[in-house]
Formats: sequence, C-alpha cells, structure tokens
Amino acid sequence: MNRGSFNLKYPFFEKEPQPMFYHEEAVCDRLSHTLYAYLPEESVQPLVLVCIGTDRSTGDALGPLVGSKLCEKGIRNFRLYGTLDEPVHALNLEETLSNIQQTHERPFIVAIDACLGKSQSVGSISVGKGPSKPGAAMNKKLPAVGDMHIHGIVNIHGFMEFFVLQNTRLNLVMKMADVIANGIQKTDLALSIHKKINHLS
Repeated sequence: MNRGSFNLKYPFFEKEPQPMFYHEEAVCDRLSHTLYAYLPEESVQPLVLVCIGTDRSTGDALGPLVGSKLCEKGIRNFRLYGTLDEPVHALNLEETLSNIQQTHERPFIVAIDACLGKSQSVGSISVGKGPSKPGAAMNKKLPAVGDMHIHGIVNIHGFMEFFVLQNTRLNLVMKMADVIANGIQKTDLALSIHKKINHLS
C-alpha cells in the first residue's frame, strides 16, 4: 500500500493543501491523510514529532498540548519531543534539535507549532512540506525546524503579537490541539497497519 492509497476520499495531497478548519466535518481524517501522504514512503527513517511552544502563553501552548495528548494516546511510530511537562521552546530548541540529530539517524521531522494569521484564518490548520520557523511572529531568531510542518493559526497577527498570544482563547487552542492529536493518531494507526501488511506479505 503506498502513501496515496490510504484514503482516496481526500486525494488533494498532490497539490499544495488548502488549510482546514478545526470545526469542519471529517477534519481529523483530512489532516491524517495529508500527513500520511507527505511522510517518506517505504523508508527506515525514524519519524520525529517536535511540538514547539510553552504553556506560559495560552496561544503558544498548542504544540505542547498536542504532545501531551499524543503521550496519553500512546503512539507507536513517532518519536515525540515537546509536552506540557517537558516543552520545547525558545530556550531549549537548539539543544533539542541537536539531541534529535545525535539520537536518531537521518530523522524525518514533523514540526507542530502555533501561528498568527489573518482574522479569517483563525482556527485553521495547515499541513505542508518544509520547516516551521518558530518565533517568527515575535521576531526571534530561532532555527527552522522540520522536513514538514503542522501549523495551527490561533489568533491574528500584525499588532502586539506577544499580547495577542497571551490573550488567545484557551477553548480554541484546546479544540485545535484535539484535532491535530487525533489526526496524528489516525496516521500512527495507518502506519502500524501498513507495517503489518508488509510483514505478512
């Protein structure tokens, strides 16, 4: 089974994916299918999730919330960095990335992070190729993270970004974290099924 055959109901991954909103019907399936399609095919590369952010800021807590929810779900095919207990943030990001490169051989990294965007995009989630650039909204010079990214737009940008992140609604962040974690869990299950089929064939 190749990556593209996982869920033919959403065959849009061949193009640049459109953002999906957390409240849309079947959003978890759509997120899962897109993530699955971008992962290395038939590869022995370790899959690593880096959930970036801190629980000291409501808007910036999306990443570690996703990480903690995935810990509770017990995913099997991804190595996880960044939870509420052990967040990955500006102060330890470089050290964490160095540790990942030393621990895993040629890791394929998926970065998960909160973003600010246009008002009409708040609540949307995007999955795409290329790294995340944490701290960009705050003009922080931090290393880019990941071979691909999952971004959740939690609030609007353009004015007093630090204040905006601090005053983001927790309800929105929690719901978006649930969607992202559930989507990744579905991908994890699909990877397990894929491995079992390969083992039997």
